[in-house]
Amino acid sequence: MLVPDAAGLPRATLLTVAADYEGQRLDNFLIRHLKGVPKTHVYRIIRSGEVRINKGRAQADTRLEAGDVVRLPPVRTSDRADEKAQAMAVEIARHGASSSIGGLAPSREFPVLFEDDHVLAIDKPAGVAVHGGSGVAFGVIEQMRMARPGHDFLELVHRLDRETSGVLLIAKKRMALKLLQEQFRERETDKVYLALVPGLWPPKLKVLDKPLQKYLLPDGERRVRVVDKDHPDAMRAVTLVKVRAPLPASKDQPLGDFSLLEVTIKTGRTHQIRVHLASEGFPIAGDDKYGDFELNKGLQKQPGAQALKRMFLHAWRLKFTHPSNGKRITLLAELPPELQGLVAHVPPPEL
Repeated sequence: MLVPDAAGLPRATLLTVAADYEGQRLDNFLIRHLKGVPKTHVYRIIRSGEVRINKGRAQADTRLEAGDVVRLPPVRTSDRADEKAQAMAVEIARHGASSSIGGLAPSREFPVLFEDDHVLAIDKPAGVAVHGGSGVAFGVIEQMRMARPGHDFLELVHRLDRETSGVLLIAKKRMALKLLQEQFRERETDKVYLALVPGLWPPKLKVLDKPLQKYLLPDGERRVRVVDKDHPDAMRAVTLVKVRAPLPASKDQPLGDFSLLEVTIKTGRTHQIRVHLASEGFPIAGDDKYGDFELNKGLQKQPGAQALKRMFLHAWRLKFTHPSNGKRITLLAELPPELQGLVAHVPPPEL
């Protein structure tokens, strides 16, 4: 329903951000407050500039601060959507949290690497977006909220690309979210990925300090590229690379030389690892955006465990300081089976 003014005409509303919502992304804030509004419409009003923060335009991933004033345009909410959500909660209580009902958000649990009252860490599979958005109805966080209806608070601390697997951190309390995100911003976490690239990576090439720029293809799809540091849209991006194991060509692997890399990101830019490695002539195996498409086709056709049908990028290790007790936590997500076959003979990485 539309919110009318005194003359009966639809009007915008202003929301002041409470301290409990400080640090939350704008899109998640709106989805929680605009009950019954389709997510596609939420993202549309953000992109169009109809949503304002302190009278200025904002992006979906803008982080809110306590006291911010968010302007919401007149939107039509659906009472029926709320009724469906309530009906789904009843069905979940009746049939269990694993049920997927009526085409609404499917509930799903994921392998848990660590959990307490403050933090939840899961091993995200490839092919699943971390949250719903453009072209994605439901991501990891929406599915987990449906699977855990008794949890009042579940928020993503950081993101992984849809095709990247591995450690994903979720906060279970507002204060934990704020403290963990601050660690990520201040580069106090240690995130290491495993990536497979064609060719033998030069062991001396250890630091990639190349600015990145986001841009859109003619069809509206997002891409990222390396630009000069003086470019007006340049964002500094730093990636550290260590050769885990060279994988020379053999009769069992006839498609040429490969390298298994340990990659540490010091900045969390969109597609950072993928673009940095590709810019050096070593695109990640299986990458459908920045990769070697002919090589990817060849990898897909390899027999048995040598076949690669996804991007070989895995968030393997994450170190952070626990937001409650201050202890240093190390989380590991082993390579999933669909990647293990390509590097089965490589010794386990050192911690």
